[in-house]
Formats: sequence, C-alpha cells, structure tokens
Amino acid sequence: MLIGKKLKSLRVEKGLTQEELGERTDLTKGFISQLERDLNSPSIETLLSILEVLGCPPKDFFDEGASHQKILYTNDECTVFEDDEKGYRLQWLVPESNENEMEPVKLTFTKKGEFKKFEPSLSETFGYVLKGSVQVNLGEQEVVAKSGESIYFYSESEHQLSNAHNGESEVILVVTNSYL
Repeated sequence: MLIGKKLKSLRVEKGLTQEELGERTDLTKGFISQLERDLNSPSIETLLSILEVLGCPPKDFFDEGASHQKILYTNDECTVFEDDEKGYRLQWLVPESNENEMEPVKLTFTKKGEFKKFEPSLSETFGYVLKGSVQVNLGEQEVVAKSGESIYFYSESEHQLSNAHNGESEVILVVTNSYL
C-alpha cells in the first residue's frame, strides 16, 4: 500500500500545507514531502500522530474501500485572480492545486493581454486553446496556437504566454509543480 498519496489527499482535503502539517506534528516540511512521495516510511507512532491531526481514524485510513478523494469541483470553488494592467484573468480550477503534482487553470486574455514571464524550471506545461489564439515564447522559440489546438512544453527556458488574437482568448493549462 502506498500511503503517501492517501496522506497527501487527506492533507489537501483539510486545507493544510505541508509546512502546517509539519508544525502540528513536530515534523519537517521536507519529511512530510518525502512521506507523500513514498520516499520515506513513517513509524507507527508518527503515522498515528499525522492521522490524528488530519482527523482520520486509522481504520478508515487503511480501509481500501473508503475513499477520501474529492473528485468533482464546481465554479463556486474556483479561485480567480485578475490583472487588469497585464490583461489576463487566471482561474484555478481545483482549489489547493498548487499543492498537487498538476495545477489546472483557465487563463483568459483580453486584447493584447500577456501572462507573466516564468523562469526556467522542471515543470511541464500542457495547454488547450478554447477560444482565440495564444502565443507561446519559450526561450528563442515562438509559436501561435489557435482555437482547438494544443501546446506542450518543458519549462527548461524562460517562457511566457500572451494573446495572439484581436479579441479575447482562452486557454486551459495544466502545469506540473517542479518542487514535487
């Protein structure tokens, strides 16, 4: 049994960061991260302490039939950030997704809108253009994806997305978090 995913799911469900869980259990954020990635195994005492903080009885945790995973997310649960100056609206489609391995977002550009520039990282990015067209600058490369087209790239160079349409553009992005 891989307990890391179950622990991470419970932690995210409770709205705790790795650091917060670590503070409540006298463990380090790094140790919590290792547990969640199944790179380390906790002692029984440590596991029981974590489960107590997460409000999950050990019986429920080890019950293979029990599911603690949230599957459906509605628009009401989404977090939205708007930058009128740069001309974009960012909608996190899954709350707390920045704590997960993948971070799905919907990015809407106004005319001439552009998203911030990102430094190189270990992340991967997938995108599907819903409306308009989006320009991707990745290092020296520049491509334009139109409605119905997909993009996929490794973020090993500085990169930026911007609107390449003479109106509003929308793209769904799924980005892997490089720190996991």
